[in-house]
Amino acid sequence: MYRKRENQVLLPHEFFLPFGGKLNENNRWVKLTQLIPWDRVEEYYADLFKPASQGGQTAVSVRMALGSLIIQQRLGTSDRDTVQHITENPYLQYMIGLPEFQEDPPFDASLMTHFRKRLGPDVLNQVNEWIIQSDVQHKEDEDQVSDDDSDGGTTAGNQSTSSEPPAPVPRQGKLLLDATCAPADIAYPTDLSLLNEAREKLERIIDVLHSARDTGQRKPRTYREKARKAYLSLAKQRRVSPRVLRKAVGKQLRFVARDLRIIAMLRDEVGLSVLSRRQYRDLLVIHELYRQQAEMYRKRTRRIDDRIVSISQPHVRPMVRGKARSNVEFGAKVAISLVDGYARIEQLQWDSFNEGLTLEAAVEAYRERYGCYPEAVLADKLYRTRANLQYCRGLGIRLSGPKLGRPLKDEQASQKRIERQDAVERNAIEGKFGEGKRRYGLGLIRARLPETSASVIVMQLLVMNLERKLRLLFTLLSVVVISGFRRPLGADYAV
Repeated sequence: MYRKRENQVLLPHEFFLPFGGKLNENNRWVKLTQLIPWDRVEEYYADLFKPASQGGQTAVSVRMALGSLIIQQRLGTSDRDTVQHITENPYLQYMIGLPEFQEDPPFDASLMTHFRKRLGPDVLNQVNEWIIQSDVQHKEDEDQVSDDDSDGGTTAGNQSTSSEPPAPVPRQGKLLLDATCAPADIAYPTDLSLLNEAREKLERIIDVLHSARDTGQRKPRTYREKARKAYLSLAKQRRVSPRVLRKAVGKQLRFVARDLRIIAMLRDEVGLSVLSRRQYRDLLVIHELYRQQAEMYRKRTRRIDDRIVSISQPHVRPMVRGKARSNVEFGAKVAISLVDGYARIEQLQWDSFNEGLTLEAAVEAYRERYGCYPEAVLADKLYRTRANLQYCRGLGIRLSGPKLGRPLKDEQASQKRIERQDAVERNAIEGKFGEGKRRYGLGLIRARLPETSASVIVMQLLVMNLERKLRLLFTLLSVVVISGFRRPLGADYAV
């Protein structure tokens, strides 16, 4: 159940401070709070709950939930540190909607996980769209005012009444497209380490199942000490030949297969209800992991569909990126568009996909948002497929990169100049990736579940867009303050 608040927006001077004084209206947290459309977010958020007439426990307000997640991503802190910062800082308490400063924590740190689950990617994407649209609407209002002034007071009677064909859809602005990987917080996976971890988890499951048997029965032999010794003898070596590594992997596979047979025997005897929820989930993942590793071992291959690289996070997939620093990354693949410095997620998947296939959907989404097609799409070579080139040519959109075929002599110089300019402008989306990975944690996603990890990724882009609006706001304020100190030209400086 969710109860709507009568007033989501609390003015800074209305926030009560028991030690006196008032909040600074120009503080960055106050300005950041004013950039978020809380009323629209609450209307959208309240529809996710059952009506208040049906009863139930009252949920935390959306301002407290969303505000806490924004604070966490902006500060780069853990759940517990985020609650501690909110408890110590009155500006952060103002952002989450508290009416006055309190010394007690506003909520338990464990609720942060529920906030990420409730405010999923769909909700956060909608909030991000509203934040960007507010800036776009402001620009459109300014353009409308300038157009009205340039008309010179034209009335409806002076307008032509002749019927004219509808004007074609205009093209305006530039759309930047690219994709990146948001690595998950997992250890670098190898076949040997994964099988060793699976074996250790199976041995603990066997201990739990054996303890549930009748007393006096002999415990099945698992050879855990022998298996551990065989693993460490290879893991401690700096260099291992492929032949020795294959032999060690085969040995660990046989240990895992033996443990699975023992668990199948104990399951028929005592059942699996004595296992915890996590152990039961690990058992299902290890069954699939063993199948994949056994198949790759038998076929002497390194590739398999939906390959598991982490038992704790089986949704994570390897992404072959071909980067200089790391050829393979492990995490979600994110296709992002950038317009006027504001980033949006066009597609987010845990399985690898060809980002070139997202161009048409991104262009159509651009038209729905701005009412026109972009005049140019700036992207790398992966987007320059024949289908995308034909699609852009049909709409009169210029796709960055050289034209197909041999260039004409007269157009070589101008074409190279356009390509250099496109490369310079496309650096903005690469810089956005760097900003997210170095400043906001996009380079290491610490959430465990797939839905919470997706929420964290979308939240990081939302915070980056808020930061851009905040920088523009403070730049405008500084310009106004500086211009206020300047005297007009030709003013009389005599006393």
